[in-house]
Amino acid sequence: MSQGVIRKLQEAGHQAFWVGGCVRDGLLGRSVKDRDVATSALPDEVLAIFPDARVVGPRFGIAAVRDGEDLVEIATFRRDCGYSDGRRPDRVIYTSDPRVDVLRRDFTVNAILHDPVSDSMLDFVGGERDLRRRLIRAVGDPLVRFREDRLRMLRAVRFAASLDFEIEAATLSAIRVCAPAIASVAAERIQIELTRILTEGGARRGFELLDRSGLLERLLPEVKALQGVEQPPEFHPEGDVWVHTMLMLDLLESPPATLAWGVLLHDVGKPDTFTMSDRIRFHGHVERGVELTRRICSRLRFSNADTRQVVALVQDHMRFMAVRQMRPGKLRRFLEQPGFGEHLELHRVDCLSSHGKLANYEFAAEGLRQIEAEKPLPRLLTGRDLIEEGYVPGPVFREILTEVEERQIEGEITGRDAALAYVRMRFPVSGS
Repeated sequence: MSQGVIRKLQEAGHQAFWVGGCVRDGLLGRSVKDRDVATSALPDEVLAIFPDARVVGPRFGIAAVRDGEDLVEIATFRRDCGYSDGRRPDRVIYTSDPRVDVLRRDFTVNAILHDPVSDSMLDFVGGERDLRRRLIRAVGDPLVRFREDRLRMLRAVRFAASLDFEIEAATLSAIRVCAPAIASVAAERIQIELTRILTEGGARRGFELLDRSGLLERLLPEVKALQGVEQPPEFHPEGDVWVHTMLMLDLLESPPATLAWGVLLHDVGKPDTFTMSDRIRFHGHVERGVELTRRICSRLRFSNADTRQVVALVQDHMRFMAVRQMRPGKLRRFLEQPGFGEHLELHRVDCLSSHGKLANYEFAAEGLRQIEAEKPLPRLLTGRDLIEEGYVPGPVFREILTEVEERQIEGEITGRDAALAYVRMRFPVSGS
């Protein structure tokens, strides 16, 4: 990224630095996605220098500037005053002192200032030292930092997981003290942070840190309940349900959010359905898992589309046991469902994290490859055809059309007339 924004601010007589994740990731040799600028220029002065800038945080003096293809956020040095809602400062006071601005920030590794023009650093809080020591440490008093903004507790876990750092002892202790307050953070914000922990790398470590910090039992007690739930060793030699789930998370590489949540929750119904007879069994764990997954998705304000996919992953994860016995029509419908690639990957890591047998996975994967190589089957009937036959629109339409498609796949029905004849025989219109 060019230094154009920094140079313009400095040429106008202001201090200006890269700050935050871009500096941290640059020093770690990681790719840098977004850049933020901290400057002594007041908001009006920023807008005068960059007339096309868009104000994105009017309460906090933040403007967004286009620099080539990149969007750079510019924030005036400030002191934050009061956090009555536990999330955002009540008001800010602008300052020309970069040290004052740094002392309001969350973690030392995010509080290093870099002047790319002179290639010099300002590090008032030991951020470079903590990068070398691979530590996430709160700036100043961690209890104060977390009481100001409670979401910082989840951010500490996310950074430690994705960077493979430790959380410094006093910072971790402060999270344990403040953990009950996480319940006051908006569910949408919690869901975003948990999703990032699941998808940005180090998901297993992230959830182990959530557990150690006391946050897991506050946010996802259903997942905490997986701990200590034994499984039949002949199928799960790896250990209890928690260990199994953590191993699965460890095998995911840059997963879609819905897949990651599906993996996390696929066995969430087991604690409530544990029984011991001839061996350990979990009768009905899928149905209970679906119920709990819907509850979790609702609580964390998932979108309807994401909820449907996560629930489908939980609902169908045991169906792979029967793929080689399925009739061709039913198998095809299973393989052709939306987002089936995620179902397939969940099953793969499920097997690799337990018994290690991939025969059903390979069978399903080959079936999917064959379907993708074929021309799609023509649709023989539609809802309009059923209405013309005298059927009343409703849930039965799906049942009828699904059965017709399965018979078509299996070669029992080959044309529209045959399909109508089958429907009349199998689903007679009431009163006929």
